[in-house]
Amino acid sequence: MSNSRAAAILTTADLAEAMRAVRTLLDIADLEGAVVDFEATIRSPDVADRIRQLLPDLSWWAQAGKEHGSSECGDDPAACVPITVHDWDHSLASAEPLIAALGPDSAAVRWDLNGWPEVPTAGLGLITRKYAYLTLSVNSRDLYQDEPSPDHTVHVHVRGDQDTARVEWLAAQVGSRFSGRVEIAPL
Repeated sequence: MSNSRAAAILTTADLAEAMRAVRTLLDIADLEGAVVDFEATIRSPDVADRIRQLLPDLSWWAQAGKEHGSSECGDDPAACVPITVHDWDHSLASAEPLIAALGPDSAAVRWDLNGWPEVPTAGLGLITRKYAYLTLSVNSRDLYQDEPSPDHTVHVHVRGDQDTARVEWLAAQVGSRFSGRVEIAPL
C-alpha cells in the first residue's frame, strides 16, 4: 500500500466557492477513467434517506458497530444514525448531487483522476493515476471528518514533499495558495 499527501489549498465557508475550485481543478486534470469515492459521517435520518436515494446500494455501518445496523444486514440507515459511509467507484456526475444532499453532515468526496498535467513552464512533469486525486472535505477540515466545521476544504493529492511546486501551482489556478496543511492519505 502506498500513500499520497493531501495538501489543503482552499478552506472556505462558501460551498459554492469550494465547488468552483473543484470544477476548475477537474478542468485541468486528465479525467479519462476517473471515478468518485464517498466517505461520510451521517448523523441525520433525513440526510441518510437523501443519500440512499442517490446511492441505493450504499455501503454503510452504524457508528455504534455493525451489530447495531449495516448495509450488509439490509438495515435502514436512517434508523441507525449516526452511520459511517464508505462507498466507491461512482461516476463523476454523482459527486455534486451527493454533496448537495449532505446538509450539515460531513464527508470527503474524492475524485480519483487519471493524472495531473505536465506544466513545462512551471517545471512540472506529468503525474499519473497513482498520485492524482482531488478531495473536497465538506463540513470538515480534514479527510476523515475528525474536525467537523462549518467550512469546506479542497485538498490536492501528490506524491510527497518534492511536489510542493505542483501544490502551489494548483492552488494558484483556483486563486488560492497552499495553506501548509498536509495529511497522509492511504491509497
